[in-house]
Amino acid sequence: MSDDAASFAACVGAPAVFVAMPEEAAPFLDAATARCTAPQPIGTAETYALELDGRPVLLVRTGIGLVNAASALSVVLELFDPAVVVSAGSCGGLRSDVNVGDLVLGTEFRYTDADATAFGYAPGQVPGMPASYPASKELVAAASALPAPEGRVLWRGEMLSGGSFVTAQNVGATRETFPTALSTDMETTALAQVCHTRGREFTALRSVSDLCGPGAGQQFHMELDVVARTSADAVLHLLRSLPTA
Repeated sequence: MSDDAASFAACVGAPAVFVAMPEEAAPFLDAATARCTAPQPIGTAETYALELDGRPVLLVRTGIGLVNAASALSVVLELFDPAVVVSAGSCGGLRSDVNVGDLVLGTEFRYTDADATAFGYAPGQVPGMPASYPASKELVAAASALPAPEGRVLWRGEMLSGGSFVTAQNVGATRETFPTALSTDMETTALAQVCHTRGREFTALRSVSDLCGPGAGQQFHMELDVVARTSADAVLHLLRSLPTA
């Protein structure tokens, strides 16, 4: 068996971390004490077999968007059977008291732009599916003990995802529909839905890179590599707290 084949074989049943962009993958690759020599492609996604703090971890770069995330996870579940899935990387700050650099721990996940309310469904609910997808209670409990980023806040609560960017022009309607939501991105809820249907433990730890509707005096943007490191550090702390197989 080649070294890469052995590395990927070791990732069967290991935790899987999902990011969308190369910049979000970079901190995990930098932190690895061992890694595959080349990523394994899944369509346009890439998987990396890593060793982090002495344990195998599968890193998956999906590309941006709900379909890219869900399709990559579906294949990963078949090939690697991860018991734990974590969404990492950046997000947009949605609630008015969230600031750039803050860390968001997801406890439930909804879609911003699923709307079947005319048929009696809740905003963000896909017909036939729950109104929201809950995170793993065990993972949330473990991640709640994480230290907040220096000078920033660790939030825990509702995260949104959709196929459209939430901007200053449309943030008002989103906040009105989802008044408790902390953040928005374009992958996490799709991952949560797949994990829900497949019975896998899931949560998200993402750091805020932009504010969808900044208030007066708020910094509205932080560099992607900075927030990617914040998210990755939190995920690495979380992985350390999990029992090894």
